[in-house]
Amino acid sequence: MDTSSWKQISLEYSESSLKVKVPPYCDVLHMDHVPALENPKREIENALSNPIGSRPIEEIVSSHKKSPSKLSVAIAVSDNTRPVPYSGKRKDGILLPLLMRLKRAGIKERNVKIIVATGTHLPTSRHWKEQAFGEFITSRYRIIDHDCTSPDLSFIGNIEGISVKVNRHFLEADVHIITGLVEPHFMAGLSGGRKAVCPGLVNFEAIQLFHGTKFLDSPQATNLVLDDNPCHNFALKVARKARVDFSVNVVLNGEMRLAGVFAGDLEKAHLEAARKVKRYSLIPVEQEYDIVLTHGGKVAVNHYQAAKAAYGASPIIKKGGLVILVAHNSDKEPVGKDDYKRVMRILKERGPGKFSEFIKREDWEFVPDQWQAQKWDQFFKKIGSFDRLIYCTTNIAPADLKKLPGKSGYDFIRGKDVRIEEMVQNAIFYAVDEMRQKVKKPKMALIKEGPYAVPVLKKALRENK
Repeated sequence: MDTSSWKQISLEYSESSLKVKVPPYCDVLHMDHVPALENPKREIENALSNPIGSRPIEEIVSSHKKSPSKLSVAIAVSDNTRPVPYSGKRKDGILLPLLMRLKRAGIKERNVKIIVATGTHLPTSRHWKEQAFGEFITSRYRIIDHDCTSPDLSFIGNIEGISVKVNRHFLEADVHIITGLVEPHFMAGLSGGRKAVCPGLVNFEAIQLFHGTKFLDSPQATNLVLDDNPCHNFALKVARKARVDFSVNVVLNGEMRLAGVFAGDLEKAHLEAARKVKRYSLIPVEQEYDIVLTHGGKVAVNHYQAAKAAYGASPIIKKGGLVILVAHNSDKEPVGKDDYKRVMRILKERGPGKFSEFIKREDWEFVPDQWQAQKWDQFFKKIGSFDRLIYCTTNIAPADLKKLPGKSGYDFIRGKDVRIEEMVQNAIFYAVDEMRQKVKKPKMALIKEGPYAVPVLKKALRENK
C-alpha cells in the first residue's frame, strides 16, 4: 500500500497521545474550539462567589440554626471514570477553594465528609484519591467510597414505584454539596449535576431502574438529550428528594482543560453548563462513513466504559462499515466486573441486535452492568456484525479480548513486541485495504475527541427539529 501521501494525526491515549497515519481523504471531525480559562483560579472563585440561582455557600452555612462549628457537610465527588479537576496542586482544582470557603465560614475539617459517588463502579484506590485530590486534602478530610449494596443506606421514599435509598453519610449531613463534570452522556444526555446523586449515591434497586431496559430503549436516552429523557428525569427526581444545597460543575474543552465553572442551584447551574457543552460538542456531519477511527478518552479505564466511544460513532458509520476503537483500559479490572463479563458473553452468543430483546424475557433476572451491554448491542445492531469493530488495547490480555465481541487488535501485531501504535496503524491499513475492495475511495473519519464529541447526521438534526 502506497502511504506516501498519508497524513499524520494525533490520537488521545490515556495521559499521552499516539501518532498514526491516515489517508489524505480522512475527515477529522472535531468539536468547536473552546478556549481554556486564562485564569482558572480566579474563575473558580468567581463562580463560587456568584452562583447561578443560589446563595453562596457561606450564606447557606450561616442560614442554619446550628453554629457553623457544629454543622456537618457532605461533598459528593466523581470517581476515576471522570477527569474532574479536583486536585489542590493544580491551578484549576475546584475542591480546595470550596473546602477553604467552608473553613472560613466556620465549618470544622472533622465535620466534612467527601463521598466518592461510585454508583455500581469499583471502589477507588488510595493511590487514585491521593492523585485526584492531593495530599493536603487526603490527609485532612475523611474520604468515603459509596457502596450501592450496603445495608447502611437511608430511605428517602418511593419514586416511580422504586424504593430509593441514598448514602447515609450524605443524607444525614446538614449541608449537601455535589460536584462533577458536564459532558455528553450516552444514556442520561449529559453527565454531572443530578447524576452525582443518582446513580452516584443511591441503592442498587434505584440504579437498576435508572439503567433499566425500558429507559434505555427510549430514543431520548441518548447523547445531549434532556427533554423527555427517562434517565435524566428519574435522576432529577431522586436528587431533588435527597436535597442538594449547592453544586459545582465544570466543563472541559477538547484538550481536557478547564473551560467553564458552573456553581449554584442543582438544576439551573447544570442547565447552564449543559447549554455550553451542547454548543461545542455537537458535530453536524453530511454523510455516513465506511471507516470511523475513534478512542475511549480518559473515561475508558476499562472495556465497560469504552462503550461510550463506540456508541458515539453509531450515528455516522455505515452498516457494514468498520470502526477502529482505541482504549487504554488501564484499570485493575481492564475489562470490567464479573457481571459485565457475563452479559458480554451473552451478547456475543446471541448475536448483534439480539441482546436487548433477550433481556426483556419474563424469566430474565436483572444483572448489574447489563445496561452497558445493551448500549454495545445498539452499536453492533447499527454496524451489522461483531467483526466490524476492531478493538485496540494492550492492557487487556489477548485471550480475554478474544472473548469479547469484536475483532482483537492483537490480530494486527507481528512478533512478541506489542506496541499500541503498531496495533492501531496496522488496523488502519487493514480497514482501508478491505474497504478498497468494495469501494475505490472509502469514506473515512476520525472522531478527534472520542467519547466527548457527538457527531450527528445533518439530516437527523433537521428531522428532529
